[in-house]
Amino acid sequence: MSHHLDSPAARADARLNISDTYLFRGDRGTVFVMNVCSDAAGPDAPKGFHPEAQYEFKIDSTGDAVENLAYRFTFGPADADGTQSLQLRRLVGDDASDDHAEGVLLLAGTTGREVAAGSGLRVWTGRASDPFWMNPEVVEAVGHAFQEGTDVDVPAQDTAQVSSLFADQKIRSIVLEVSDAGLRPFIRNARIGVWTTTALATDAGGWHRINRCGLPMVSPIFAQFDDELAEQLNQTEPADDPQTFRDVITDRVAAVVAARGTTADPRGYGRDVADRLLPDVLPYVIGTPAVFGFAKFNGRALTDNAGEVMFSLTTDSALSIGLSHDAVDAPTTTTFPYVAAAA
Repeated sequence: MSHHLDSPAARADARLNISDTYLFRGDRGTVFVMNVCSDAAGPDAPKGFHPEAQYEFKIDSTGDAVENLAYRFTFGPADADGTQSLQLRRLVGDDASDDHAEGVLLLAGTTGREVAAGSGLRVWTGRASDPFWMNPEVVEAVGHAFQEGTDVDVPAQDTAQVSSLFADQKIRSIVLEVSDAGLRPFIRNARIGVWTTTALATDAGGWHRINRCGLPMVSPIFAQFDDELAEQLNQTEPADDPQTFRDVITDRVAAVVAARGTTADPRGYGRDVADRLLPDVLPYVIGTPAVFGFAKFNGRALTDNAGEVMFSLTTDSALSIGLSHDAVDAPTTTTFPYVAAAA
């Protein structure tokens, strides 16, 4: 899992669970992708986009991990065939962090088809194949190791028999492409940090944060078996991440690498990992090819092996998941909407 069903609140309604966030160069501009509502929640779970929720791409271009630009999606109730109306609004400056701000309406349309507006802006939302892949035995072993402070004990496996935890599963995808001309007037520089959030309307007229996702695999590694920490990761603002999570990530990484014997200074390595992962936002330089790798994070392409990168980084070792992108039925394309739309 990346952030599939990562907390009690997310498991309560999969429509509000962000499984993954992607950020890369498209053929027209910068592409932001948020995947929610994974089939992993089971056949009886609610489907589609929640009509009482806000789905947001948060963007920081000043380096302080506070959003100064946001793109907010809202959806209407599903009709008989599952189609939903949608609206996209842009929020700038202080409004970007205000759940009640109106913002500027950029476009309106329906799910399941491309919707475009001026300045090269385009949107596609709907059911798609889940592009993420993961070996279930490896992710469980990693989760136990970081929970218990032990070495990663992966059971012996026949690689020919291993299948992805998400093979043939579908998600609901929000794909937003913004041209350079449409994006640059609202940011300070080309180096941005991005995260996604979902929030649900409350009976009291407010908004309750359900999920937050920046870097992949943070919750499955550090909070797979720790619901309290998982909820805290979702509720904390990125700017507060270093103060809130630096010690727990340092401690958990130090315990695992000490057990693996991969470094002479486990605590120092743990601090280095914490400093690299926090604040938990996905960095990207606009206009450049995305690469989510061990050496650097610069966005995240749909085909990046994020699980293997994060496992190797946090364990200070080459920890393979024994799978490639071929393990999923999610043929990505170089043309919009880039994800594999499903019937």
